[in-house]
Amino acid sequence: MSIARRSLVGRSLECAALFAVAPTLLSVFMRPGLVFPAIWTLGLLCLLMLVFDPSFDRSRLWNARGAAGGLRRVMLRFLPCAAALTALLWAIEPARLLDLPRRNPMVWAVVMVGYPVLSVYAQEIAFRAFFFHRYAPLFAQRWTLIAAASLAFGYAHIIMNNWWAVVFSAIGGVFFGLTYARTNSLLAACIEHALYGCFLFTIGWGWYFYGGAIAR
Repeated sequence: MSIARRSLVGRSLECAALFAVAPTLLSVFMRPGLVFPAIWTLGLLCLLMLVFDPSFDRSRLWNARGAAGGLRRVMLRFLPCAAALTALLWAIEPARLLDLPRRNPMVWAVVMVGYPVLSVYAQEIAFRAFFFHRYAPLFAQRWTLIAAASLAFGYAHIIMNNWWAVVFSAIGGVFFGLTYARTNSLLAACIEHALYGCFLFTIGWGWYFYGGAIAR
């Protein structure tokens, strides 16, 4: 087996371990309070691997100029999606509409500030910056790389113990991946991720993205 071939096999096994085996194990052994440590551990591990990889362009970890250029497309996509998410929740669980801000506005305010800072950036490091750079050699075309990262992102949410979180996250992963690929800016992907996340927690889908993981 050639060196190049061994490298691809090694990266395939690494990808499977980080983004398939690890979430599966977490879904089995998940306990209250482990969600954020799991996110931070993965994000830190991926960040360290990127920082010590001389072939990685570190400007992608922020790139405010690229983010500014991508915001219009992000908003044009978000508005119809927000309307659809609201209509879907109203159709299936109307009692959850605006549940968190109505029932506990202080917790809602903390989530609006804390979620982007404590959760979004670490996730985007792992599932966009790291995944796209580290595993690009495994995929012949950009769209297959985006699809694989999106599936990994969706599957990671099995720790939330419901399929809504998995499906929504996989779809969101496509959006965030497209934004990252077009802008070369992790900041742009983070802004889009935070926009959808904060909206979901506000409108009433939030329980599926945290409550399911602690209601065990």
